[in-house]
Amino acid sequence: MDTYARHPVEFVRGEGTRLWDDEGNEYLDFLAGISVAQLGHCPPALVEAVREQTGRLMHVGNLFHTEPGARLASRLSERSLGGKVFLCNSGAEAIECAIKLARRHRQGGDFVVLEGGFHGRTMGALSATPQETKQAPFAPLVPGFRVGSRGAPLPVDERTAAVILEPVQGEGGIHPLDPEVLAAARAACDESGALLVFDEIQCGMGRTGSLWAWQQAGVEPDVMTVAKGLGGGLPIGACVARPAYSDLLRTGDHGSTFGGGPVVAAAANAVLDAIDDEFLAAVTAKGERLAAGLRGLGLEVRGRGLMLAFACDDGPALVRRLLLEQRLVANATGPDTVRLLPPLTVSEDEIDDAVRRISLEI
Repeated sequence: MDTYARHPVEFVRGEGTRLWDDEGNEYLDFLAGISVAQLGHCPPALVEAVREQTGRLMHVGNLFHTEPGARLASRLSERSLGGKVFLCNSGAEAIECAIKLARRHRQGGDFVVLEGGFHGRTMGALSATPQETKQAPFAPLVPGFRVGSRGAPLPVDERTAAVILEPVQGEGGIHPLDPEVLAAARAACDESGALLVFDEIQCGMGRTGSLWAWQQAGVEPDVMTVAKGLGGGLPIGACVARPAYSDLLRTGDHGSTFGGGPVVAAAANAVLDAIDDEFLAAVTAKGERLAAGLRGLGLEVRGRGLMLAFACDDGPALVRRLLLEQRLVANATGPDTVRLLPPLTVSEDEIDDAVRRISLEI
């Protein structure tokens, strides 16, 4: 179906930060499948983990235990909120799980979301995405979502089941939320008894220089959704809860045929193997280098780590020129924003090369 505005390029191979099309042209990838290929394209350790698991066991379903999924859930818990994990196939599915979990917490409660947010395209996730152009064609939406403004107190009260926020708004144009906004949301949820849900689907897995973006603000959520970079290129999502809320969903309340399957779980474990403190420090340093380079071109830059964007009068046109003329893969999140999400393994030389290519088109 004609649901994607695709560029006239067919990619056939990837390695590290490089892609090759069907005509043999080489590209520098500063999009990483939209924050998915955290370790670059086809990293050997991830490829080997998937190859080994595929040759041993690909699927049995969630009526049985498998070691890769159990190990992944345990590691996600230990490195985040300490509670239980629901494994699924995408970020939107992780959000759907969080919505159902919050409704179990406060039956009939509503949700507060923030202007500019994006949480996915399934009906529940879309209802949590207050963007008129995305919602209008599919009305009526799931009821019970109220929209807060960035510059005002969130409308949280005793009816609220959960507040759902992105610590760094991704599809909305790479807008880090002020730590004070996150802290105010935490306080409002504590007072009202609502759950605080952080959507780390795009900004998590080391993208901002810490494993989770919320760690930089020092504000811990009750529930967290993860996807994209977790699988390093394979489709996976996760909804993680604090211990106090880990048993809200009961047997039969939710499920997924493929969620947490052995192959994708093996891939996610390989990604987690690579993301340690040294790796994260390098992400921070490389993000500062990229931001400095862009500012040196006179561009207005925002974001954190290797989740950056710059203002541009005609973002889509610039992105197309960068792709077709400079062989640099980037993305426009709207008419006035160009987004850069390179693999977290990008080198300093590749960062400098990307800045040079951008300089030739702005």
